[in-house]
Amino acid sequence: MRIIFMGTPDFAVPALVALHEAAHEIVCVYTQPPRPSGRGKKLQPSPVQTMAEQLGIKVRSPKSLKSAEAQAEFAELNADVAVVAAYGLILPQPILDAPTHGCINIHASILPRWRGAAPIHRAVMAGDPGTGVTIMQMEAGLDTGPMLATVRTPIEDKTTGELTEELAELGAQLMVGTLRDLAIHIPVAQNDDNATYAPKIDKAEARIDWSRPAAELVRHMHGLAPFPGAWSEIDGVRVKFLRAERVDGFGQPGEVLDDDLTIACGEGALRPICLQRAGKPAMDRAEFLRGTAIATGAIFD
Repeated sequence: MRIIFMGTPDFAVPALVALHEAAHEIVCVYTQPPRPSGRGKKLQPSPVQTMAEQLGIKVRSPKSLKSAEAQAEFAELNADVAVVAAYGLILPQPILDAPTHGCINIHASILPRWRGAAPIHRAVMAGDPGTGVTIMQMEAGLDTGPMLATVRTPIEDKTTGELTEELAELGAQLMVGTLRDLAIHIPVAQNDDNATYAPKIDKAEARIDWSRPAAELVRHMHGLAPFPGAWSEIDGVRVKFLRAERVDGFGQPGEVLDDDLTIACGEGALRPICLQRAGKPAMDRAEFLRGTAIATGAIFD
């Protein structure tokens, strides 16, 4: 098939590679424009642009697709289908209508649960037992289009980062299979009554509220790992908690209960497994404690 691929972050890269390896003709890749990054704030291409250039595929990175000119350029590609994976721009109706088979999206949840920008984060933070990927025919609404295929996976104790990698691979393979047998995939309408929404993560959510139950805070930490990272301060030092486990314990919320960094919560306690001090790499608890002395009775705020 003649495919336009539309994606930006690491999540979208496996799908681009899988479609290329499946011998589809990817006539163009659309991705977000390069953004300033790093200490020097140099413009950095998106992960999808980097991979597309390695594969020798033409790249376009418009700031918007609302203009008649941008829509005409898109239509002139005469694509059979556009494959969309975390692209990051709203697709106007002329874009949705241009390819023969429209635009088909890889969405990282089992719709209609977790429509929106942060479905993986929200599923982990909510304590969902599982999640997955939905291949969806796109329409003007926010992730409201009919579903073509799904695949599921348990969440268990996975962080958002780990789950993102897993779902990216699952979504890539599911998309390849869906396009191979597109004629037999009958679109199934979503039940809007069961819809939930996954708003973008606000940085204010990352600060840990130790008055919450330990089980909730473990999910909170896993859901925000590796980015933006759930954090708290002790003696003026910011510490991110990237993985933790629920344990027995009782004390003032945020209180360090022992020399193994057990921390009291509003209900129960937790023990971090992976932490990151400001300006330092992530490390396990033992390594962290060798470099950062935290006394029993100290309080995380």
